[in-house]
This record gives sequence, structure tokens and C-alpha cells, in this order.
Amino acid sequence: MKNPYEWLSNTINNHTWAVFGVVVAVFVLALYGLTMVSMETGDDTYIDKTTPRGALLAHYKDTYGSDAIMLIYEADSVRNPDVLRYIDDLQEDLRNERYVAGVSGVVDLLKQANDGTLPSSKAEIDGIIGQAPPELVERMLPSDLMTISVINLEPGVSTQVQEQVLGNIETVISISEPPPGLSVTVSGNPAFSKEMGDAMGAEMGTLILVAMIFMTIAVMLLFSHVRYRLLPVGVVAVGLILTFGIMGLSGIPVSMVVIGAFPVLIGIGIDYAIQFQARFDEESRHSPLPEAVWTTIVKSGPSILIAMTATALGFIAMFFSPVPMVADFGQVCAIGVASCYIAALIIVPVFGTLTNYQPKTKTDISNPTPGSKRSFVERYEHAIGKMAYTIAKHPLPVLLIFGVVAVGGYYLDEKVPISADEKTFVPDDMPTLLNLEKITRTMGSTSTIPVVVTADNVRSPETLAWIDRFGTYELEHNDKMTGVTSIATLIRDYNGGVLPETSAEIDAALARVPEETLKSYLNGNMEAVLEFSTVSMEMDAQKSFIEGIQSDIAWNDPPAGVTVKITGTSEMFVALMDEIAESKTFMTILGFAFILAFLILVYRRVGAASPLIPIAFVVGWCGAIMYFLGLDYTPLTAVLGSMSIGVASEYTIVIMERCEEELAKGIGYLDAIQHAVQKIGMAITVSGVATISGFAALTVSTFNIISNFGLVTVITVGFSLVGAIIALPAVLSIMYRHAGSTRAPTPATTGIVD
Repeated sequence: MKNPYEWLSNTINNHTWAVFGVVVAVFVLALYGLTMVSMETGDDTYIDKTTPRGALLAHYKDTYGSDAIMLIYEADSVRNPDVLRYIDDLQEDLRNERYVAGVSGVVDLLKQANDGTLPSSKAEIDGIIGQAPPELVERMLPSDLMTISVINLEPGVSTQVQEQVLGNIETVISISEPPPGLSVTVSGNPAFSKEMGDAMGAEMGTLILVAMIFMTIAVMLLFSHVRYRLLPVGVVAVGLILTFGIMGLSGIPVSMVVIGAFPVLIGIGIDYAIQFQARFDEESRHSPLPEAVWTTIVKSGPSILIAMTATALGFIAMFFSPVPMVADFGQVCAIGVASCYIAALIIVPVFGTLTNYQPKTKTDISNPTPGSKRSFVERYEHAIGKMAYTIAKHPLPVLLIFGVVAVGGYYLDEKVPISADEKTFVPDDMPTLLNLEKITRTMGSTSTIPVVVTADNVRSPETLAWIDRFGTYELEHNDKMTGVTSIATLIRDYNGGVLPETSAEIDAALARVPEETLKSYLNGNMEAVLEFSTVSMEMDAQKSFIEGIQSDIAWNDPPAGVTVKITGTSEMFVALMDEIAESKTFMTILGFAFILAFLILVYRRVGAASPLIPIAFVVGWCGAIMYFLGLDYTPLTAVLGSMSIGVASEYTIVIMERCEEELAKGIGYLDAIQHAVQKIGMAITVSGVATISGFAALTVSTFNIISNFGLVTVITVGFSLVGAIIALPAVLSIMYRHAGSTRAPTPATTGIVD
């Protein structure tokens, strides 16, 4: 069976235009797939619905209720009869909208106290408000300048439908005629999610554009010694479009974390293109084009494939994250690096053949002519080759220093805080975020902590008494609780404040509760919900709060056969903190394990693990950087460990591969290390700087979660270059010494020619 790389090189040499036609056809198909890419926000990006926790949350929202939409009214005086009449008319119009379960506001309080009609004078309005319960007035009418209407959606409404309802509400408001001086603002979690999705779409385009610009500048400055130096930029663009096409055709959505994958792909993808073009340029200097094509594909193709596969395995480790958008990030990155590799493998030699590629003239660094002046590239290659030789000759001090710093980094990594508050991930000045904060300041927390109770019969006196007792216990023992609603409280409200003691009395009391109200807290005979309202809390406080409720459930000892579980959005984000803490370590270890197994499988010797040692240093250094920069672990920075393994492995494996190629020529291992670093060190440096340029685009993001990730990844790639060019020669030197290499250098062959 013919080597596939030999087959590809022969096909490109003999059927260049046919290969070009196939490339164009695939590109057009990818453009079609690009049009099918969709954005995704909301719970589905944070929690897997196939897990017990995800299934419970989905069941709760489908059965009991969805997020509410808020309307904020602001005027010089919202108690003005004209303003209240407008609010009443608007609420009536909105009640007729599809998927709206109900609308409530201060006008409902006024009408209830005035025999179903809205008071016509300000004096009547002030009188009713003065007699109403203060806590109710404080939530509905926090000041004379502002009031809020709450639009409750039907249970189980999807994100797409919520966006449709939002659009309808905005249309109704736009065609209404508010009194002069009154402003109406749409807010709430659905509005926040919609604006976040719109911002994500704009953000993705901006980041890709900035990444391409940064990368183009870097390539123009550092890759000027080859002809057609911007060819790698075009190759990456094709690889990126191919990635988008596969995403669209396979239904992989773009989430807040996945956005960060595209500059990452641009940064990594440019490396493959530069490596192939650098090798093609090198071979074309002393060989005819067909032979240069053959050598580039057959020699560099497999080695870069090994490096690409190792990189992809680092991303594949993310597939096992419990957070869906982190798994999607890994999936998109794995698809992207493969797409960029294939694009570079084919496009570079095809382009070179079609353009009859002619390399620029270059002074031979080994035999410079008398009086000639070396270029910057030649001086750099010579310097890193000499440095690699020196390090390989004295490896232990380098490894000792790097190792100590890495161990310290691993220790500090455990002290880096974890953030899972979605509102801290987005731009601080996002309008819907500011409106949500305004609502929280005036009404208190708009979210609740639902507790789902399941039993053979939740209407039984014993179970009902426990629900009532547990709700009362929480209110008495937790100062962060502001209220509780359950079937027990509803029955009390409709039974003269008394909880019935027999099943017949319970059924009679439940029959008096309005069906629309009852179904928000009772699902048949086997399930009920307690809704605890709370004060607004930071995420760490919420975590302790929910853990306290969990302990209280066990302490209050539910009756036999009764199961009690906490759910809701707050519980989801609290659980996300634990999942980030666990998954970041698990993904890093899994990435190491995948790449180690792959390298041993490919090279069939334990020494193949050498490239992982500098990578272990890099991961430790990254932990120290996170700590000293005061950054948090988020769903995006949680991938840093496994991503660092993938990115750094590409550099270390390529150098080791070239070192093995040099050893095969029969030279000593010190010379082999020197020549390997010297020959491809510039290409790696250029690709590393280009990768940094791609990642640097992330730092300009208005999304805090993305900009912080960009800052850390820029530093990480810099560490990866240090690990490949400085740490790896020391590791390879020790490996070859202990392997008892028969190609050990002799004094006559170890010097560096100046």
C-alpha cells in the first residue's frame, strides 16, 4: 500500500489543477455550512440536560415556569393617573400575547383595592398605596420615579420562543403612545440573554478581524525571508472557513466560550502553514519544484501530523468536561486544527506549483562568503542553535530552575479563585445588565431557590406537614430568606390560615386555589415545589447558602419515600463552580495521558515522552501567572491546562522530530539538537509570535471572560516557546545520554562553526 503522503505529493505534481478544483469545491461547501452556524446562550451552555442535575432543571422549567420579563417604567411621577392608565392598557395588551402566562404590576394592586377599577385621582392612588403592605409596595413601587411590571411566560418556553416574545413586546411598546416624560425599558433574564447573544455575534466578527490583522503584521515582519510571506494568512482563512462550515453542517453552536476558539485556531493554524511553507522554501532552494513538493509533504507531513494530533488530543480532553460550552470549545478547536493542517498540507504545495515558486536568495549560514553580512534571520538561527548546544551540554541547571518554578506554580494554582457568575463574564456597560442591576437594587433578588419534593403522594397530610415545617424552619433559621411559597402556604391562604389534617380537608382546600396558581407549585399527586425568595448575594455566598439548605434538608429528615432536591438557575451556577474546580484538573491530567499514550504508540519507546516534560513546566508556570495576575478560573480559563498541553506539544514534538531526522544522518546527539533548533527555530518562533498575535486579539474583547483568557494564553504561548527552545534541548540531552546513544558526539564534531 502506497504511503498516503507519497500519493498526495504525486497527485499534486501530476494533477495540480484537479487538486485545485477539489479545494475550491470544498471551500464553496464550507461557505454554505457557514450560513447555518447559530448562536446559543442560556442554561444549555452551562449544564448537560442528560445529567440528573440538568434533567431536573429542565423538568422544573418545563413544568413550573420560565424566566420573567420585566418592564421598567420611569417618569417624574409614576403615580400620575395618566401614567398608570397607560401601564394598565399596556399590560392588558401584553396579556393577549402568545406564551404570556400573566402580567402583574402596581396597577393590579390599585385595582384590587378599588373594586376592580383604576383610581382616577392621585389622592385616591396615594391613599391606597399608603394602606398597602409596605413590603409589597417596596417591590412594586420602589420610588415615585420608577415602577416595574412582571411578565410571566408559560412554562417550558424555549430560548428561541423567548426571543420571539421579546420582539413582540418591543413592537407593542413601540406602537403604544406613552405619556410625555415616561420611558419604558424591557429587562429581565430573557432580555439579558438576547442582548448577550447579539453582542456575541458582533464580538466574534471583531475578534476574528483583529486576530487576522495582528497575525498579518507579525507574519509580514518575521516571515519576510520567504517569498509570498502572506500565504499562511490565506491558508488560515481557508481553514477557519472550513471549520465554520463543519460547525454549521454538524449543528455545533457558538457560545460565549466557543467565541474564544476562533482566535485560538487562527494562532495555531498559522503555525502549520508557516511550517509547511518554511520547509517548502528550504527544499526549493536546492531541488526542483516536484522534488520540493515531494520532500515537503512526505517529510514534514507526518511529523506535523503527529504534532497536530497531539494538539488535538489536548482539546479532545475537553470533551469530557461536564460544562457543554467547554466541551464545544474543545470540539471546535479539534476540528479547527485538523482543518488548518489539511489546508496547509494541500494549499502550500499546490500554490507553489501553480506559481512556479522561486525562493529568495539567502546566504548559507554554514559557509558565509568573505565580507558578507548575515541577516537578522541567520543571526537568530545561529544564536538559538548555539544556545541549544550549550544547554544540551549542561542540562541539569536549566531543568532544576524550571522545575522549581513549575512546582511553585502548581501550588499557587490551587489558590486561584473560581468564578461562575454569568453577569461578570459580559461587558460591564451592557444595557440589559445595568437594567438588571437596577431591578435588583430596587426589588431585591429576582431569582428564587426552588426545592423539588417527590413522593408517592405529596398531598398526604404527613408530606404536606413536612413541606410546611421545612419552609417555616428555613425562614426562621436563615436571615437571607425573605419568603417561601409552596402548596402548604397556598392551602393556608385559602383555608383561613390553618393547615388541614386529613386528606379530605386538603383536597377541599386545594380545590379553592386557582388552577393557574396551583400548577406553579404542584404537579399531579407525586411532585411539589417550594420556592424560596432570597436577598441578592454574591456567588460565593450563594454557594454557602445552597449548601446550608442541603444540610437543613438532611437535618429535618423528610418522611420515608420522600425525595427532596434543590434546583434552579442559582443552584446551576453554584454547581458550575465545583465542576470548574474538578474539570480543570481532570482535563489537564487527561490531556497529558492522551498525548503520552499517543507518543509511546507512535515512537514505541518510553523516551518519546520527552516533549511532555517542558509542557509540564509550562502548565505549572501558567498557574503561577493566574495567581499573580489576580485572575479567576472561569468556564473558559478552566481549559487553560489542557489547551497549553495541546499548543506546547506542537512546538516540542516538531523539534524532537527534526532532531530524530538529524540523528538518522549519523551525527552526534549534541549536534543533532543544535541543528534541529537552528534549522526550524525561526519557523517555530515566527509561528509562535503569530500565534501570540492571534491570541492577543482576545485581549481586546469587551467580554471579561474572553479578554482575561486572552491575556493568559498570550503568556502561555510565550512560555511554550521557552519550553521548546530552552527546556526541550536539556530534556533531549539527558534522554539521549541515558539511552546510551551510539551516536554520541566526539570532540571533533561538537563545535559550532562561527
